[in-house]
Amino acid sequence: MKIVLSRKGFDSTAGGGPSPIVGGVPISLPIPAGRGRPGTSYAALGMADHALRASRGRVTGDDLAHHDPLFTADGRCALGQCGAAQAHLEKRGVGPGDLFLFFGLFRAEGAAPHHRIFGWMFVEDVVRVGDPAMASLAALNHPHALAAHGSNDAIWRGPGGRARTAHPELQLSASDSRPSLWRVPEWIARAGLTYHPPGPRWQGEGLLQSAARGQEFVGDAGDDAAAHAWAHRMLALMA
Repeated sequence: MKIVLSRKGFDSTAGGGPSPIVGGVPISLPIPAGRGRPGTSYAALGMADHALRASRGRVTGDDLAHHDPLFTADGRCALGQCGAAQAHLEKRGVGPGDLFLFFGLFRAEGAAPHHRIFGWMFVEDVVRVGDPAMASLAALNHPHALAAHGSNDAIWRGPGGRARTAHPELQLSASDSRPSLWRVPEWIARAGLTYHPPGPRWQGEGLLQSAARGQEFVGDAGDDAAAHAWAHRMLALMA
């Protein structure tokens, strides 16, 4: 099995600030759709006030969000990807049976920002432009089904869900540090993570200086029992 740490949601560049943690629950704010792109308004998503506050007034309820990944009430998830990021997933052999763990930048009221895992999806299949299944995804207003977002456009889908709590173990950032300094489990240190070549990024004692760029970080868990146990632990903490 491959485990993909997939960066999504608001940050200091896309949106203007961290997504909030409200009542102990992380609320991942989708990035703005961009001029001329399809999307769903933040008001329709029930995120108008959160987006306005996180962006310091730059994103309003009337602005359109790139609602992706899209989670549905029946326990499904659909993730759009294209271009270099899609090619990276394909090159690394990510496919059915692999696990996406979505992470982003979050901040609780009065606390420092940090990276944390907020959702998951097991890959069931990949839908491409021209596939009849795109029609059902368009009916859900998935932005990658409403309009092409570049070359090699595709939507990954399967069972998935969002974290219901902001459990401390779902936090990637090391305590009392900048958000990009992560404390990672031993299996990641053994297997490695794409966009993080061997070298000074790996600081020992489980500390990793995470890459500032890149959306999809792939770790090849294989049949590593510790990796599978860690993945199950992350899923259990989100339930």
